[in-house]
Amino acid sequence: MGTPDFAVPILEGLIENYNVVGVVSQPDKKVGRKQILTETPIKKVALKNNIKVLQPENIRVDYQDIIDLSPDIIITCAYGQIIPKELLEYPKYKCINVHASLLPKLRGGAPIHKAIIEGYKKTGITIMYMDEDMDSGDIISQAETIIEESDNLETLHDRLSIMGKELLLKTLPTITNGTNKRIKQLPSEVTYAYNIKREEEHIDFNKKSRDIFNLVRGLDPTPGAYTLLNNEVMKIYKTVIKDKKSPSNEYGKIINITKEGIEVITKDNIVAITELKPFGKKKMNVKDYINGIKKEDLIGKILK
Repeated sequence: MGTPDFAVPILEGLIENYNVVGVVSQPDKKVGRKQILTETPIKKVALKNNIKVLQPENIRVDYQDIIDLSPDIIITCAYGQIIPKELLEYPKYKCINVHASLLPKLRGGAPIHKAIIEGYKKTGITIMYMDEDMDSGDIISQAETIIEESDNLETLHDRLSIMGKELLLKTLPTITNGTNKRIKQLPSEVTYAYNIKREEEHIDFNKKSRDIFNLVRGLDPTPGAYTLLNNEVMKIYKTVIKDKKSPSNEYGKIINITKEGIEVITKDNIVAITELKPFGKKKMNVKDYINGIKKEDLIGKILK
């Protein structure tokens, strides 16, 4: 049971090693300006391998077709709906989940984004038994990875996806032979990573440079952090922290423009914007951007 690209390596690993009797994914959605009805990434993999696909609108009431497949175990990864108790208790080996954090940290739908945005030094994958609450079941196994300065949402997403596949394939035999661990999550250590809201994508230059740097890379490449220049949305995809103290408290003020970046005042420092998408234009690096503008028109402007 899964939906987005993150779950694709996990499903492919299962197909290579086990008899996958069915795949459950979210309903297809209309995508893009032309609103083209598009199959989910997981559905595409299933169909390519001639595996039955189910896409209930509301799995809490529409789950009998899944039971009819007589699964020995149900594995979820970024599925997107809460699984009902009747389904959780049906399989012989129960239901397990592949979650992209070191639980009990970062329960919820955006653990990769939030691990970067909130400045975590490391994150990882947790294989856990599922219960009726969100990501609160007993931990079976975990694997961790360091979050590098060079990481963004895309690189960490892709690394964790492969780690999820590897850890799952390593863990499954212990579940079927009864040697797996079952560790309770400590309530005192629980944190949450709810889905990103639009207002969370906005850059507040009244914050420290490190917080801005983490926000930008935690939303790169999608949905992208943004600011307002002349009341128009400008997406920001990459920044560099400059070793310069803030010359004033005019947070968001553009003070310098070079081929290395657009330098902006933050609460404690200077950040240089190095990759951006101006309103109505394509994503570009700062060198291309400054070729099409007059620097004097930008110096002194406030990003809001």
